[in-house]
Formats: sequence, C-alpha cells, structure tokens
Amino acid sequence: MIDRKSKNAESFIPTWLQFLIIVLLTLGIFFRFVNLDRKVYWHDESHTSLRISGYTKREFVQQIFHGRIVSVESIQKYQRPNSEKTVINTINSLAVEEPQHPPLYYVLVRFWTQVFGNSVAATRSLSAIIGLLAFVGIYWLCIELFQSSITAWMSVIFLTVSPFHVLYAQEARQFSLWTLIILLSSAVLLRAIRLQSKRLWGIYAVTVVLGLYTFLFSGLLAIAHGIYVFIIERLRFTKTVKYYLVATSTGILAFVPWILIIINHSSEIDRTTASAQTRQSISALVSGWMVNLSCLFGDFWRYEPYYPELSLPILRWGRFLIPLILILVVYSFIFIYRHTRQRVWLFVFLLSGLPALALILPDLIIGGKLSLRARYVIPCYLGVQIAIAYLLSVQIILPKLLMRKFWQLVMVGIISTGILSCAISFQAQTWWTKGGHASYQIAHIINQAIKPVLVSSPYSLNIGDLMSLSHLLNPQVQMQLVIEPAIPNIPDSFSDVFLFNPSKQFKSDLEGKYKLTAVDQNRRLWRLETKSVP
Repeated sequence: MIDRKSKNAESFIPTWLQFLIIVLLTLGIFFRFVNLDRKVYWHDESHTSLRISGYTKREFVQQIFHGRIVSVESIQKYQRPNSEKTVINTINSLAVEEPQHPPLYYVLVRFWTQVFGNSVAATRSLSAIIGLLAFVGIYWLCIELFQSSITAWMSVIFLTVSPFHVLYAQEARQFSLWTLIILLSSAVLLRAIRLQSKRLWGIYAVTVVLGLYTFLFSGLLAIAHGIYVFIIERLRFTKTVKYYLVATSTGILAFVPWILIIINHSSEIDRTTASAQTRQSISALVSGWMVNLSCLFGDFWRYEPYYPELSLPILRWGRFLIPLILILVVYSFIFIYRHTRQRVWLFVFLLSGLPALALILPDLIIGGKLSLRARYVIPCYLGVQIAIAYLLSVQIILPKLLMRKFWQLVMVGIISTGILSCAISFQAQTWWTKGGHASYQIAHIINQAIKPVLVSSPYSLNIGDLMSLSHLLNPQVQMQLVIEPAIPNIPDSFSDVFLFNPSKQFKSDLEGKYKLTAVDQNRRLWRLETKSVP
C-alpha cells in the first residue's frame, strides 16, 4: 500500500534498531509496573473502587455520613469487593449514578481484584497488563495499514515510552482498555476489508460492542470507520459497505440495553458532568490542546507542582520543545498524505481528526472543556503517533547520509524525551493526569497527630476525595462525617480535630463554636480548636 519504498526495504530492520526495540520494550514494561502504588489513588480511581464494591454513592453517604465516629477501615469497606454485593450491584450502581460510564471495565476489574486482591497496586495492575497488550494492537494495526514491519515497530517504540500511555496504564480507569480496543477494532476493520471475510466482520462487530461497553466515545470511532469505508468504496453500496453496516448495526443493537439506561438517567449524566460544561476562552482551549498533544512524547517540564522536591529548574526549559513537537506533528501528516495511497492517509486522518473535532467544535461553539481532557481524545493521539512513526520509519533509512542522520537524531530526541519524562514521573507521588495532588500533604499533616479526628461533609467532591484519603491515612485516624447543615458533636478525647473542605456556610456555622486555622497551602484542611470562654 506504500508507494515510497519497496516491500523488502520496508521489512528490513537494521540491527541497531532491533537492539533499540528490545531495550525500549524492557523500559516500557518497567515504567508500567514499577511503583504502581506510589501515586495517589485519586478521586476518580476511588470511584472505580466504589463501583467494585457494588455500593452506590447514596448508600455510602447514608451509611457513613451519620455524625458518629468511624474508622478509616470503615471507609475502606466501600473500596473493595465484599460478600454483601455482587457484580450485578456493580453494574446497577453505574446505571443509576454514572450511566456515562459503561460497565465492561468495572466488571473486569471487580473480578480481577477478587482474584488478586484489592490493594492499589493489584487494582492498577489490570490496566498495566492491558497497556502491554496495546503494543501488539498498534503493531498489528500498522502492519495492516502500511504492510511495513519497520513502521509497525516504530509505532511500538513510541507507545512504550509515551508518558501519556504510561500514565494511563498505571491508573485504575478504563482508558488503557479503550486504547487497546481502538487499536484492535481498527486493525480488524482493515483486515476485514482486505480479505472480505465474514468471520472477520463478525469479530469487528464484537470489537464495536466491546468499545461501546468500555467508553461511550467509541461511537465516534465507529463513525470514523464508517466514513472511511464509504469513501474508499466511492460512496457505492458494495459488499464491503454492506458488511460494515451489518457489523456496526449488530454492535449498536447489542448496546441498546445501555442506551435505554442512558436515556432514563440523562439527568444524572447532566449533573455529574456539569463541571465539563464550563466555558473556556479560545486561548485557554488552544493552549490546553497544544500542551496535551505534546505530552504524548514528553511532559517532564510539568514536574514542579507535582514533584517540588526535584530541584532542577533546567527541566522547565523543556516547554520550548512543545512548538517543535507541533511542527513535527503537522509535517508528519503532510508527509503521509504525499507519500501514501488514499486508503492509508485517509484512515490516519479520520482516526485523528473526527473524534477530536467532535469534542473541539462543541467546546468552541457551545462552550465547555471536554476537549481539554486528554483521555477523551485517545483515538486522535494514536493517529498522531502512527503518522510520526511512518515519517521516521521512512526517513531513518534514507540513502542520503546527512538526511538519514538528521532524522535518526529526531527519533533519538523523541525517545529520550519520553524516557526522561517517564523516569521523573514514575518516582513522583502524583502527576498531571490526577486531580487532588494535595492529598499527600493533607494526609501527612493528619497522620502526624497522635489521636486525630477528621470532620467533613458530602459537599462538592468530598465523597471521592475522602475515599481517596482513606488510602493514605493511618489506621488510628478517626472520621466524623455529617450531612450539612448538621453540626457535629465532637468528643473531647481527640488530640487534634481537623475539618476537610467545608462549604462556606458549614465553615461559618462552625466558627460560632470553634477557632478555625488553615493548615495546608490550598486551605482545604482546617484545624478546629474550642474557643475559650471569657
């Protein structure tokens, strides 16, 4: 399918590149599995564990926010599988409270933790293993697309040390699984088109179902695939178009039960996704897109808020690599357009463009920031990596020495940027993909107390944050959780009383009885002291 080089040249992999592949595969495995439990088990991940437990947020609040003293272990009950709830409860909890999150990943991780335990490392290890399978997925996709082993291995190289993919392979969320399904679904589609096999079209239908039950934006991928099929068939109703429509329709029909759930609980989706509808300025959107895209290849320059103990200000200069990365991305798309046939460049363009535009345009026209959530545009990022992999796989074996050395230097620069980024982030306690990076500071302050109690309410995002904190707090820490406007009756037996993220009204009500002093830099944790009677 490639016009530029012969098939033999495309299949030839230099010895030095073979050695590099082995080294980078080893590093990729290392970065995905080492320090799996080091980073904070943040708000979103704690909600994954809540779904694993089978309890709903409503049940959690009813059973824990009653004003009585409870232990950290009592919170942990809602962070692991238990005999009181089954996998049906896991599915039901998503259906009634978070229908925008289909249940496939949550069911898989529940079974996984039942077998391998519910520690942070064990829970995240499923995503890490799936992340390794993505190596196979992107290799297969590039073989189907380019019929070139060197391009396929180049794409694997970039995936192994991509900071973005490493971070999501270490997170107990569905995005590692979604990445794998995107790659497999795309590879199966191309193979089914090439071989015209009914069995392969059946497998493609299965990947459509798996994608939809993993993440709703898989529908955008299916649309991109459909546009691709119609264009390469010149808008004619051919056998290929018929097979695509049958396979996709079968996948959508299998997803109908969850579609009905989404329709019946649409108000819950609006409530839980309201924060994503905040209007952003165009400059903020463009800046965010540029930074997110650059993080595919490097992010070490973003270290300071998350790794302040790393006193290397020179790393900040890495942000000047962002324009160079963007230039490389643009050039790679121009190159693939000029040097491949339509059925190659069109696939890469649609994989990258349609899912991204489907989020970008509403943010620009209506307002919102969904497009700033990098994990939502994974198909786009995979297309970008594939385009750059093709560009470099062609250029690093050019007969002209000067040009060959230049592009080999570019490849080394990209790989080195990724390795440096992963080497820094894997030692950090949190990173840019996780919210609540102050949790360690808050937990450290509370854990230093001899006999502390933590007071809080379900205000704002406190439910997820408190579940997250329960993974960091020492066993001697007690909690007293209330539903506002109830004022807790705090016993005098505690050495320290802390208040976590109160609403303005709740804080004002407590100030009538207690002296409040902020004890963390973000003013989310307050120390309560009884006012002395004059």
